[in-house]
Amino acid sequence: MSFRKVYGGTPAGSESRCDTCAHARIIQGYAESERIVFCDAAYPPIRVPFRVRQCSMYEDSRLPDFDDMKEIAWQIRSKSAGNTAGFVTVPVQADSQKQEQQTEADPEEAPAAPAAENK
Repeated sequence: MSFRKVYGGTPAGSESRCDTCAHARIIQGYAESERIVFCDAAYPPIRVPFRVRQCSMYEDSRLPDFDDMKEIAWQIRSKSAGNTAGFVTVPVQADSQKQEQQTEADPEEAPAAPAAENK
């Protein structure tokens, strides 16, 4: 008897993605059957009568959002005045200055060596 692997079959877990989604409104009673899930990602919000395995609008509510990330970010200060620490942005240059810098940086092309004659 040989065993074969079935791809795309019944998933192993039975947890719903809605349990950890930021767009889900879950009303749960004491019994498993007393559970109502609304998805606020769609407009108007829709009722989801089943456990969701995969969702294209899933957003994990356990992860911090952008404002929370700014709050917990470290403030990096440099010791010397005038220097910046961390990621530094490059000032935008005018197109003519960019072209001048590129022409100065590019070396002149050397002439090709003459082709050797076959004897």
